[in-house]
Amino acid sequence: MNMNSLIDFGTLMIFIGFIIVFFGVIYELAKSVRRSSRVKSEEQEERKTEVGGVIFLGPIPIIFGSSKNISKWMLVVAAIITIVLILLYALPYFIS
Repeated sequence: MNMNSLIDFGTLMIFIGFIIVFFGVIYELAKSVRRSSRVKSEEQEERKTEVGGVIFLGPIPIIFGSSKNISKWMLVVAAIITIVLILLYALPYFIS
């Protein structure tokens, strides 16, 4: 596997990421429109929103969340991303 094919693969992965985000935004927009048409203005349903995220500073993940449950899920996501990054970093050494 030469360097050009890795660059092509990286470009393809970035493009796929943009497509996933685009369709995710469209999906959430359509879901929001459907929900707002079903819910009457006087019957607002109560929702609980949980947020969380992972920020990588070099190899160190910083995990945050609004509850313990979402923080645990962000820890799982951080572990998966770390494993994938290690595998992608080590991949050229195993191929050549």
